[in-house]
Amino acid sequence: MVEATLLAYVVAAVALILTPGPDTAFVLAQSVGGGRTAGVRAALGVAAGVLVHTVAATVGLAALLRASAVAYDAVALVGAAYLVYLGVDILRSGEFEMDGAAPSGGFRRGLVTNVLNPKVALFFLAFLPQFGTGLELLPLGGLYAAITAVYLGGLAALSGRARAAIERPGVRRWLRRVAGGTTIALGALAAREAL
Repeated sequence: MVEATLLAYVVAAVALILTPGPDTAFVLAQSVGGGRTAGVRAALGVAAGVLVHTVAATVGLAALLRASAVAYDAVALVGAAYLVYLGVDILRSGEFEMDGAAPSGGFRRGLVTNVLNPKVALFFLAFLPQFGTGLELLPLGGLYAAITAVYLGGLAALSGRARAAIERPGVRRWLRRVAGGTTIALGALAAREAL
């Protein structure tokens, strides 16, 4: 890949990564609710999900999702169900702690949330081949994942400081309800699109 193409890829990738979306909202919720470490773990989970989508695009699994409405809908419904599950879990918890007791919870949730989003798979299928083919896609996806991890990790580190501002129980309860309700709504919207 020539330098001009790589530069164009990096510029496009940074612009796309900086566009707020579900991954950004998820990482912010993790870092505000569970602290800086939980947010950084979530960011790393999302970045790992990018790597999964890169490998899938490289071997053609994303093309299967694009070609098969049934496969796309099945993945979309599983992803929607997972979002609803996360939302209910947030609402049922006594605190605004999305990460729970498991040290890898934020990472796992970030990974699963990203991997179960068929729109991300289709995005990688459309975006990556503009800059390379075959095994060339792997380092491109790795670069995208690294930029994602740096951006979302930095965002998590900064927003984790906001945790001190939400220590009051009433504020935490309100945030838990908003985060849980929003996550359930995202899952419901994803399910509606798949049906």
